[in-house]
Amino acid sequence: MQFIETRGNDGLRPKEVSFSEAILNPAASYGGLYVPKSLPALDLQEYREDDYKSMALKVLKKFNIDIDEELLKEAVDLYDRFDDPSNPVPLVKVDEKLHIAELYHGPTRAFKDMALQPFGHILSALAHQRGENYLILAATSGDTGPATLETFKNKPNIKVACLYPAGGTSDVQRLQMVTEEGKNLKVIGIEGDFDDAQSALKNLLGSAKFKEILAQKGIRLSAANSVNFGRIIFQILYHIHAYLELLRRGVIQMGQKIDLIVPSGNFGNALGGYYAKKMGVPIDKILIASNDNNVLTQLIREGRYDLRGKKLIKTSSPAMDILKSSNVERVLFDKFGPSRTRELMESLNDRGYYELTKEELAQIQEDFDADYTTDQEVKEVIKEYAQKGYLMDPHTATTIKLNRGERQKVAYSTAEWTKFAPTVLEALTGERNVRDLEALEKVAKLMNLSIPEPISQLFSKPIIHDTVVPKDRIEEEIVAFL
Repeated sequence: MQFIETRGNDGLRPKEVSFSEAILNPAASYGGLYVPKSLPALDLQEYREDDYKSMALKVLKKFNIDIDEELLKEAVDLYDRFDDPSNPVPLVKVDEKLHIAELYHGPTRAFKDMALQPFGHILSALAHQRGENYLILAATSGDTGPATLETFKNKPNIKVACLYPAGGTSDVQRLQMVTEEGKNLKVIGIEGDFDDAQSALKNLLGSAKFKEILAQKGIRLSAANSVNFGRIIFQILYHIHAYLELLRRGVIQMGQKIDLIVPSGNFGNALGGYYAKKMGVPIDKILIASNDNNVLTQLIREGRYDLRGKKLIKTSSPAMDILKSSNVERVLFDKFGPSRTRELMESLNDRGYYELTKEELAQIQEDFDADYTTDQEVKEVIKEYAQKGYLMDPHTATTIKLNRGERQKVAYSTAEWTKFAPTVLEALTGERNVRDLEALEKVAKLMNLSIPEPISQLFSKPIIHDTVVPKDRIEEEIVAFL
């Protein structure tokens, strides 16, 4: 399988690249992204009785990527590190028409482990095989950072610089990053929000000057964010698994369409569902759940991506506190081609705005719908479902509002409640301003749950990374680390 560029080719890069090249060097022409030239078609009968790992390996082979089968198997075997190796993504029925796919049962208790555990293994192995040294950049709104650090720590030929918005994550998310001990890791808090961190990452990926500095040190540059297709390919898999699980349980018949409800974030999760649909999974609509930063609701409902005059709102679902969702670009490319995608993205970058035509909006609405949930509604949902015996985090709670209509739906739970215990406690009891450790203990007692050891241990670990810098000092800080 070959990969092409969302904004067209600048004549300086190859017109097509392999999978390994796309993940090792994810910066594409004109600031664009790499996408598969084509997607494989799936016959779901072939996977009907497979466990998750068997299905994953078979589907990955269908992509015909230039990765050895043994390395793919090693990567997929990392799902053995999850709570239940035989079922890394439990599907839980919470309403008559709604199942929740719990994506958070990996080492860092968030859905990013589903992609970053296997992707990190593959990228590290490729670097080692080639005898090349890589700097992996990661920008995080809370969950990508811990998962990236976890997968790459102490790996040969790899260094990681992780950017997070200081004050813009939960205490648990921050502690997961700043207590990481790997000698090859650098965690940098920035005075800004996630969009600032992601912009810095994209600027560095496209900076000839920065790459020259790295080249002098014998270091190449890659990224762990979902701008890297190595993340996306593993995010397609759990959407296929969810459909197969509903089939196996007799909830649906083969060919019956379902809807997916996906928390918004950087749109990689939703993009995985979109690609699964294009590959043959009977999905009708992908419903995008947002919080008060509801730019995607406006895009999908009205056809306008408008950041003019907008400021990021800090909410109880901080991993979704994003205004520029990078992976929307890959959908634009798939629908409208490279020229129009480049035009739209340059308008967003230069003017903070773009608008789709009526015909283009109709094409987007063939596959997507959207709504948003306020913080108050999030707390009400958490309390309502806890009373029914199901405890969810604030991001998962944003999906419930979209549980409408007659089709069976799968909503994606992207983080365990333990990462946002103060919000969950406030939802359950009304108690406010309780710090994470106390909130964890109170919620666990209230709901008769145990706190996973990787979370409880965080509060006694020493802080190793205490750097916080203005946005204009990020590059300087990374170079000093190297």
